[in-house]
Amino acid sequence: MRVRTRLTIGAVGALTLAGLLTGCGDAGSSGTDAPEQGASGAGCAPVAGDRLVVLTDDKKLQNTDNVIPAVNARAANPQLLAALDKVSAALDTPKLIALNKAVDVERKSPKAAAEEFASANGLTAGVAKGPGGELVVGAANITENQTLAELYSIVLTAAGYEVKVQTIGNRELYEPALEKGEIQVVPEYAATMAEFLNTKANGPNATPVSSPDLDKTVTALKAAGDKAGIVFGAPSTAQDQNAFAVTSAFADKYGLKTLSDLAAKCSGKATVLAGPPECPHRPKCQAGLVEVYDFKAGSFSSLDAGGPQTKNALKTGQASVGLVFSSDGALATS
Repeated sequence: MRVRTRLTIGAVGALTLAGLLTGCGDAGSSGTDAPEQGASGAGCAPVAGDRLVVLTDDKKLQNTDNVIPAVNARAANPQLLAALDKVSAALDTPKLIALNKAVDVERKSPKAAAEEFASANGLTAGVAKGPGGELVVGAANITENQTLAELYSIVLTAAGYEVKVQTIGNRELYEPALEKGEIQVVPEYAATMAEFLNTKANGPNATPVSSPDLDKTVTALKAAGDKAGIVFGAPSTAQDQNAFAVTSAFADKYGLKTLSDLAAKCSGKATVLAGPPECPHRPKCQAGLVEVYDFKAGSFSSLDAGGPQTKNALKTGQASVGLVFSSDGALATS
């Protein structure tokens, strides 16, 4: 399971642990199960198609998992933060999707994709020199985070630092290293990091501090960071969070643009929701669709978390709507 499944699972403080999977069958099973909440009405049968589109989360079910630089407080200085903020200012979700496509679909290396992006977006222009010295930029073991780490390396090199990018693993490994100063910088995701620090400090049942409001999430994140010795730069508008996709043919047939449209027009027996096995019980997956949108699928197909099984089910007409991730490179051609 990839790190990006963090909000699907819901226990944000331990989201990279595959052992949290519970519920509706084994990951990758092809069974289609009835959801907990009954669905009345005809619903919307799947429509096959090669292009996937994300339905707008118009009632803001998902929290704000915007990409944001995290910096060890002892290493932070105005020039370093200003350099990292250049990346945040240049990055939005469509550009992050394109970066992921370059690596995951076109098979470029994270470093090559980052260099092309930096050149195209003038990231090193006007970067002020800092005090210099050696820096280690840590990365999670997913290609998106590695590409972001390479972008950070480019601007920090322009700021006069000697930079090494090191892929470390999941958040449980790299966050303590960031606190200790064994690494100095890491690309993070605002809501997930806020909840990780929150549950680390206050226990697994701590009241959540993140929200769909980015300003509130970042305020809570910076407060938690102050206690942990971590400083955060400016958030980008790029988000990597749960999203729900349909084929463009499905959206056209039923006239859908938003999740509210989906709930109003497609709650019913023919609608098949696809996602990871824990989805029916998770507040950012099917349970949240029911609570926030009153969307009731006719059946649930237990597949994977935003992976090839769910996307293939959508494209081949086996699922009406499926959980994906908002920065997935597969959405670049949609």
